[in-house]
Amino acid sequence: MKILHTSDWHLGHQLHGYSRDYEHQAFLDWLAETLEQQQIDALLVAGDIFDTANPPASAWRMLYRFMARLAKTMPQLDVVMIGGNHDSPSKLDAPHELLKAFDLHMVGGIQRDENGQLDYQRMLVPLTNKSGEQTAWVLAVPFLRSADLRTEDLGEDDDRLIKGVETLYAEMTQAAREQKKMNQALIGMGHAFMASGKLSEMSERRVLGGNQHALPASIFADDVSYVALGHLHLPQMVAKQEHIRYSGSPLPLSMSERRYKHQVVVVELDGEQVVEIESVMVPRVVDMLKVPASPAPLDQVLDELIALESEEMPREQQPLLEVHVLLDKPQALLREKVLQALDGKPVRLAKITPHYQQQDQQDSLGHRRLSDVSPQQVFALSWSKKYDGEPNEEMSAAFESLLFQLEDTEA
Repeated sequence: MKILHTSDWHLGHQLHGYSRDYEHQAFLDWLAETLEQQQIDALLVAGDIFDTANPPASAWRMLYRFMARLAKTMPQLDVVMIGGNHDSPSKLDAPHELLKAFDLHMVGGIQRDENGQLDYQRMLVPLTNKSGEQTAWVLAVPFLRSADLRTEDLGEDDDRLIKGVETLYAEMTQAAREQKKMNQALIGMGHAFMASGKLSEMSERRVLGGNQHALPASIFADDVSYVALGHLHLPQMVAKQEHIRYSGSPLPLSMSERRYKHQVVVVELDGEQVVEIESVMVPRVVDMLKVPASPAPLDQVLDELIALESEEMPREQQPLLEVHVLLDKPQALLREKVLQALDGKPVRLAKITPHYQQQDQQDSLGHRRLSDVSPQQVFALSWSKKYDGEPNEEMSAAFESLLFQLEDTEA
C-alpha cells in the first residue's frame, strides 16, 4: 500500500497581516491531484491542521471542500488527521462520527473512560489497500497535553511528562498488536518535539507541557514500520532513522523558512516492510524575497528596492518581502521611506528588520517590533536588564510552563 504523510497545514494562517488562503488552496488542490495521480491508499495529516484553536470559517470551508473532493474522487482513500498544539481538540473531535462514515478519521484529543482507561479504539484506525484488504493499523495519537498523561505512579527519578508519553505510546502499541494480523503494519503518528529535531527561528517551539526536554525516538517500538510526525516545519528524519520522519509544513510559515524545501512524504509498504520512502516537493506559488542579501545602509537598501523588478500579478500572488537595514540608531519614518521606494511595485512588504552596529543581538531586540521576536527572547531580554545575566535553567523551564498553560487555555 501507499501512504502520503503531511502535516502543519496551519489553515487560516496570516503572515505579517497577509492572508495565506490563496497559497493553502493551491496546496490542497495540488495535494488532491497528487493523491489521485499516485493512487495513494491513505492520507496521514500529523497535526496543526489549523493555525489557531479558533480558526476562521473560511479555513473550515477550505478543509471540508478538500475532504468532500476526496470522498467523491477517491472513495477508497483512508484519511487520518490528528490534532496538533495549535488545534482545538474539542473542535476537531466534534464531527468525528460524521466523517468516520466516509473513512475520514479526525482525532483531536485523548479520550478516557470513567476509570481513566484509554479509549484505544478511538485512536486505532485500520487502513485498507485498493483491493479492500486491511493492511495496516494507525496509532493516531494527537498532541499530548499534560492532562492527557498519567504520571501519578511514576518514580521520583523519572521525567514524569516524558515517561507519561512513553507509557501512553506503549499502551497504544500493545492494543494494536492484539488486533493486528500477519503482515499488517503498525503506523505511528504524533505531534511533538523529538530529540535532535531542528526548530525554525520564529514559528515553532518545544511542546510538552512546558518541559524543555525532547522526546526520545525510543517511544516508538521496533515493530512500528513507519512514524508520521508533525510540529517541526523543516522536513527531517529523527535520530537518523529513515522510518521516523517529520514531513515538514507545505508552505513557509515565517520568512525564516523561505529556503525550506517544502514537501510531502510518500511511503510504500509491502506487508510490514517499508519498500520506499519518497519526498515529493510542494510547488511554491508565492515567492518570498529578502532585500538586500545581507544588511546594508539605508541609502543602499532604498536603491535596491527602487531597482527591484517583479511582474504584474494579483495581490494574493505577489511576493512577500523582508527588508534588512543596517543602522547606527533608530531611524525616523523608516517604514514610510521603504514604502515610498516600493511605490507601484507588485510586492507585499512583510517586515523590516533593523540591524544596529556595535550592539549585540540581545540589545537590538529593544529596537524591534514585538511581533518580530519570540516570547522567549522577550523574557531573556527582560531578565538580563533587571538581573544582569541569563535566566537559569529552572527559571526558563518555569517560563516555558506558563507559556504552555496560556496556549493550552486558549486551545
